Amino acid sequence: MDMDSASSVVLQALTQATSQDTAVLKPAEEQLRQWETQPGFYSVLLNIFNNHMLDVNVRWLAVLYFKNGIDRYWRRVAPHALSEEEKTSLRAGLITNFNEPVNQIATQIAVLIAKVARLDCPRQWPELIPILLESVKGQDGLQQHRALLTFYHVTKTLASKRLAQDRRLFQDLASGIYSFACSLWSHHTDCFLQQIYARDEAAALSSLERTLLSLKGTQHGNLILLDFLEYHPCAFIPLIQRSLEFAVTYVFTPAGEGVTFERFIVQCMNLIKMIVKNDAYKPAKNIDDSKPESLEAHKIKTAFFTHPTLTEIGRRLVSHYFLLTEEELAMWEEDPESFAVEETGGDSWKYSLRPCTEVLFLDIFHNYSQTLTPVLLDMVQNLQGPTNVEDSVQLLMKDAVYNAVGLAAYELFDNVDFDQWFKNQLLGELQVSHHRYKLIRRRVIWLIGQWISVKFKSDLRPLLYEVILSLMQDPDLVVRIETATTLKLNILLIEQFLPYLESIFGLLFQLLQQVTECDTKMQVLHVISCVIERVGIQIRPYVGCLVQYLPLLWKQSEEHNMLRCAILTTLIQLVQGLGAESKNLYPFLLPVIQLSTDVSQPPHVYLLEDGLELWLVTLENSPAITPELLRIFQNMSALLELSSENLRTCFHIVNGYIYLSATEFLQNYAESLCRSFCDLLKDITNEGRVQVLKVVEIALKVSPMLGAHMFQPLLPAVFRGIVDGERYPVVMSTYLGIMGRVLLQNFSFFSSLLSQMASECNQEMDQLLGNVIEMWVDRMDNITQPERRKLSSLALLSLLPSDNSVIQDKFCGIVNICVEALHDVMTEDPETGTFKDCMLMSHFEEPKLSDDEEPPTEQDKRKKLLALEDPVHSVSLQQFVYEKLKAQQALMGDQGFGALMETVDTELVRQLQEFLQGL
Repeated sequence: MDMDSASSVVLQALTQATSQDTAVLKPAEEQLRQWETQPGFYSVLLNIFNNHMLDVNVRWLAVLYFKNGIDRYWRRVAPHALSEEEKTSLRAGLITNFNEPVNQIATQIAVLIAKVARLDCPRQWPELIPILLESVKGQDGLQQHRALLTFYHVTKTLASKRLAQDRRLFQDLASGIYSFACSLWSHHTDCFLQQIYARDEAAALSSLERTLLSLKGTQHGNLILLDFLEYHPCAFIPLIQRSLEFAVTYVFTPAGEGVTFERFIVQCMNLIKMIVKNDAYKPAKNIDDSKPESLEAHKIKTAFFTHPTLTEIGRRLVSHYFLLTEEELAMWEEDPESFAVEETGGDSWKYSLRPCTEVLFLDIFHNYSQTLTPVLLDMVQNLQGPTNVEDSVQLLMKDAVYNAVGLAAYELFDNVDFDQWFKNQLLGELQVSHHRYKLIRRRVIWLIGQWISVKFKSDLRPLLYEVILSLMQDPDLVVRIETATTLKLNILLIEQFLPYLESIFGLLFQLLQQVTECDTKMQVLHVISCVIERVGIQIRPYVGCLVQYLPLLWKQSEEHNMLRCAILTTLIQLVQGLGAESKNLYPFLLPVIQLSTDVSQPPHVYLLEDGLELWLVTLENSPAITPELLRIFQNMSALLELSSENLRTCFHIVNGYIYLSATEFLQNYAESLCRSFCDLLKDITNEGRVQVLKVVEIALKVSPMLGAHMFQPLLPAVFRGIVDGERYPVVMSTYLGIMGRVLLQNFSFFSSLLSQMASECNQEMDQLLGNVIEMWVDRMDNITQPERRKLSSLALLSLLPSDNSVIQDKFCGIVNICVEALHDVMTEDPETGTFKDCMLMSHFEEPKLSDDEEPPTEQDKRKKLLALEDPVHSVSLQQFVYEKLKAQQALMGDQGFGALMETVDTELVRQLQEFLQGL
């Protein structure tokens, strides 16, 4: 494109493209679209938007077309890519001046330059950063601002690149410009503060804008100053002294009064905090092992944090920044629920003043406790005794000091006799019922909650429960919410709490009904869940009202999934507390589980994890299967397809159904479950394979005939895994557990499987059986569970008596396994000197439980009853070995059996005879 003739036609087309008349607009846009791939087009656009005499709208459009062209045609491999010669010329033209008068166009040009920089800097555009820095140093205000703006967008864009090579290039770049950017930020900040003092609002606003741009530029030169400190602490060491002086001066001395604002204070506090707690700035315990950089940083910090400085910081943190503000007090009065939630939750400490202040206090107190402990204790001493309810200043100060003592509880362990303080001072504070004293009542109960896990005698807990019972009826809602939150930390000895359970639980339920905000209801529900979890079955007489209310709350919370998560958590604890009685909840409970675990329903994103847990505990505590409970399993196929972190819980749910009603469950769902398992086994970890195989093993254990039939498609893979010598021990152990069940309890099925596998492997059945037995004997050490080891010996012994030469050939290995298993399960009676199989179970006994122990679930009982029928627990291994060997002897005769026994190691024979003595 010829530049002289092109400029006028492109300018005309751009002018027409800004028209409101579509008849003019559309042809112009089409013409510009055709020119996009013409050489020289972007050079013309550059000249047009750099000409400040032209119409703003035309220039704006020229910038946009140029910016879009970068995305499409700047890369060398792009179709119709710009030539290297034109790109060189364009790069030079983009940074010839930084004097764009229109803010919006200046921003678009800065973004445009950043796009080019992402592709070309620093290799093809090494001069970009030096020119930007030089322009920033200039005295012209507009030029400096535009260069800062461009600098910000360039560093932001370069910082976003993720390839390792690009990251290294950016780190090299950042190391060269960071000190300058920091000094620039510091300079403009000082100018801003000076202009504020001088009440020069226009100049202050201009400086503030430059400060912000400097900070943003620094922000993306290894993110912000704080990130630079976090990721490159050693490089930051030269800035420690100046950073501390700057931050402490403006936050903890009168110099900052009237000129600082919250966000500035937060960032300064974060800067101090990260310097104080940075591990790179701490010498090793053995000074000789310390790095020079650590010693240098520690020396700077020690010189700065003198006793007077620390004292001033500590006092000012508590007496100034810890004080509740007028806005907070107004929120307490006007919206107590929001106040309570904000106080207990709060925003991230990085961004919100109160949590930021508290985190800084904790870190400084932890690192300089010897200096700050006397300061805080002195502040406590000055506030002893009740405070005049008319003295709002002292009330706020006491609230702040008590807050500090609660936060520093672990640091003050050896310096505060909290039990005496509780009895002599704090109890009295809690009994002041005046409306204005609610600040202290609420703070004291919070303070107690902080100290409970640090130092609080158990014999004081009944007294505390009396206090909690009283405060749960306090006129102020915030006090009641704080008391409830403290309660969940305090239920340790159940027998001490039980006398208060009915009254406190009733008050908690009243509070749950009274509060209206979702966050507050979640908070109270969490406390209720904790109470139910701690007292277990003792909750049963008191949950009637809660059971009736939860369906209503569930319906009301349809648009609030986090509240529904809290309801699910409460239901989990409720079902565990109610045990078999939870069946009365099924009309509400089962639809909740159905919705929460249905991946076709949008809420499952929030509810799935808790919904699965609720499903599992419902099964574990179910006294019997119901059609509705069985129907929910229709959700499982889709859940197994997710292969998410919840897969383990899904397997436990499958097992729960098998234990609950194997026949009905397997007849309804085994086919689809088997398909899901086959798909899962194609792409799953070894741990996942074990979980799948355990389901099959449990099915065989509960129902040997039906289980083998229903999971038949999975068994050939198990067989092949044994023959091939599966290398992962836990998988091999599970394979042998499954095959042991089939061989011992369903021999006809084992025979048909052996025949099928022999046909597939083109081997004789006897030869394949010999391979299985040989591998079984060889991998017996993979089996670590005594139950499975006994099962293996019982299974292999079940092949006897036999005249099959292959089985007789493996006789020595079978005896070897039996002796190993006898060592596992036989215990000697010291009085009689005889051996007994310790795995035998003759009858089911209800366990005797202490107050803190949970009673067995219905599933626990089912497992116990199942164990009574399981050969592992109903057949004496000692007796079984004896009978099988006697039967083999009878089959072969004494001479033949003696020859067979000679194949066994003499030491094994001696041990075997010792175990079988007396039979």
